[in-house]
Amino acid sequence: MTLHGARVVGAGKTRFGLWAPARSRVELLVTGPYEKAVPLARGADGYFTGVVENAPPGTRYLYRLDGGLSIPDPASLSQPEGVAGPSEVVDTAFDWKSPYWLGLPLGETVLYELHVGTFTKEGTFDAAAKRLSALKDLGVTAVEVMPVGQFPGARGWGYDGVFPSAAQHSYGGPDGFRRFVDAAHARGLAVVLDVVYNHLGPEGCRLAELGPYFSDRHRNPWGAALNFDGPDSDPVRAYFLQSALWWLDECRVDGLRLDATAAILDVSERPFVAELAEAVSALARRSNRLIHLFAEHLLNDCRVVRPREMGGWGVDAQWGDDLHRSLHALLTGERAGPYADFGTLGAAAKALSDGWVYDGTAYSGWRKRTVGTSAAGLPGRRFIAYWQNHDQVGNRPDGSRAASLVSLEAHKLGLGAVLLSPYTPLLFMGDERGERAPFHFFADFSDEALRRAVREGRGRELKAHWGWEGVPPDPFAPETFAACVLDESRPPTLSGDRTAAYVRELLRLRREHPGLKDGSREKTAVSAADPVVVMGRGEALVLLHFGETVFSGALKLPPGRWRLILDSADDRWDGPGAQAQAALSSDGSAAVRLAPKSLAVYEAAR
Repeated sequence: MTLHGARVVGAGKTRFGLWAPARSRVELLVTGPYEKAVPLARGADGYFTGVVENAPPGTRYLYRLDGGLSIPDPASLSQPEGVAGPSEVVDTAFDWKSPYWLGLPLGETVLYELHVGTFTKEGTFDAAAKRLSALKDLGVTAVEVMPVGQFPGARGWGYDGVFPSAAQHSYGGPDGFRRFVDAAHARGLAVVLDVVYNHLGPEGCRLAELGPYFSDRHRNPWGAALNFDGPDSDPVRAYFLQSALWWLDECRVDGLRLDATAAILDVSERPFVAELAEAVSALARRSNRLIHLFAEHLLNDCRVVRPREMGGWGVDAQWGDDLHRSLHALLTGERAGPYADFGTLGAAAKALSDGWVYDGTAYSGWRKRTVGTSAAGLPGRRFIAYWQNHDQVGNRPDGSRAASLVSLEAHKLGLGAVLLSPYTPLLFMGDERGERAPFHFFADFSDEALRRAVREGRGRELKAHWGWEGVPPDPFAPETFAACVLDESRPPTLSGDRTAAYVRELLRLRREHPGLKDGSREKTAVSAADPVVVMGRGEALVLLHFGETVFSGALKLPPGRWRLILDSADDRWDGPGAQAQAALSSDGSAAVRLAPKSLAVYEAAR
């Protein structure tokens, strides 16, 4: 039985539930299309419940607490008037056009991260759905949507949401989101939703007035941590478990990306993330679907993705920044903030070979401690790798994308290193055509004091955490948001088209080539000989040249005859001209020629 929120239970009947142990009396206030007040029964456990007649889908309502304050439903599935307005009863039934989609194997997953509000000029689920065919044609197999839980106003990244189960109304609400998921499935694309269960936003959150939803023992970067492990934590965990299952079961999402799981502070014997992974596995078995759970856990902790039978949390894959930071530091020369720990060819080689660079054996000067654990035995698909994502772009004062920071050849090299790695790759929207529009941090809070605090705090954070100097654009200015919108009406450029063709070819090779489609790290051998990283992938050989001038010299290569199948410097990809030889013959070493900042792919010649 559902304990949190509103669920339709019959013709015109809806069951309402609110956990509010700090309150002695709760009434349901129907505010539309008519008005009435209905007392809810209080249970000994602090849950207020009741079944209300004449409350069909579309009914709007609030909860009145102890005869005074009226608030929206914290477990709302729809907030058509924003975070301060009444909640809306949602029909869980939906007219699915692709009801038999069963999901996607993790080993076939190629993620494309997008922000609904800036992905198109319209900024809606329906508009984003119209571009899904182009992503399918590119070779993407899964769309990862940045958080859509209702947040204040109409502009935001989504990480300041306060209704974790209500799809943002300005994007199209719950029906618009389900249409988007349905459209993706119709095109053979999986959908992964980014969810935020480590905190709630500062504007519109009323949980603290209901009971011990927050901990008095833990604090995270956003203030008091959510109560996942203290007294009365079971209903709090149930609140977020119910949210996850709403998206996965009723909205048919194929996976969740859990934001900043290291900030879900939980020292219990059964961590919340592990409990969620169990619930997701049970749903997958029950529904005969492939459903995945990804964690943004940047501490290089192998327990996150180890099976529960081996003492792990049982998450399917985790984000890791080490490959990004290695490539970024090498190709941009930046050493600010976390990039101070990277920048060597050896670090890039280790990231491509071992999953992450900091594995418990090295001291991080940025973190000022030894970081990480060994990833030995973990298959490549357990690591999510990227050349950049929303954080690395948006957490710069100028919001610059990689294509604005490096040459086209370096951009293609960074993309190729990720897409041909043994890991689960992720593209950030626009990567495929070298997008140069910035991706700033933006928000739409209404309270001026909160706006001022965010402006000041943002500047301090960028300096303290990332080491960046400079003043970022005002996150609340409409023009800051407008600058980030991807404008498909602009005439395509030759460079953009050729870069997209290059990405399409890399993904084809990854999908079809026997050496590149095998995510086994045991079959991946990586070595570094300045300025080249050699990555053997079974029957494929990837040469990554980070130098500024043409490389001509001997490299240690796997013995055998090798045939060139791709050179990123080829003019087909808008390069300066291919330099790599059409064939190589190695007795353990071979003479190699490579264009500056280029990638060459060879296959074993039979």
